[in-house]
Amino acid sequence: MIRYFIIIALTSLISCGTETETPKTSIISEEDHVVLRHLKEVDWPRAYREQDTVLLDSILGNDFQMIDAEGNWSNKAQELEWIKTHGSPHDSFFYEIKRLDVLPNGTAMICGTGHIFNDSTKTIYQSSNVVVKRDGQWKAIASHVSGIQRVE
Repeated sequence: MIRYFIIIALTSLISCGTETETPKTSIISEEDHVVLRHLKEVDWPRAYREQDTVLLDSILGNDFQMIDAEGNWSNKAQELEWIKTHGSPHDSFFYEIKRLDVLPNGTAMICGTGHIFNDSTKTIYQSSNVVVKRDGQWKAIASHVSGIQRVE
């Protein structure tokens, strides 16, 4: 008889625990996917192409760090300084997003291939970016570039 009461009590506790749990709500909206895609495909390339430090400053978080294809690390201040003196000499560019994962905690991973066209040559590279939602705005906190190849 005691076993019966123990089983009933445990079953009641387990079912009570699941009934009182409230579902976690995501801070991510459907619009966030559109905003992130625009950020990576339009705004970020425009900042580099036009050497727009104000735009790039709005994209990068203060804790931003980048690892370039040679393994060199840079931070936000260094990246802003770099684009002041390095214009984009290419004819055209587009970024092909291959992975866009947005987590409920406000973190996004944007990975893909950059396609650079200059005269008759094409250069591609792979990159991954970590972006976080802070105070309603997406800020890049990490980037990694690798696999730069000239495609003839």
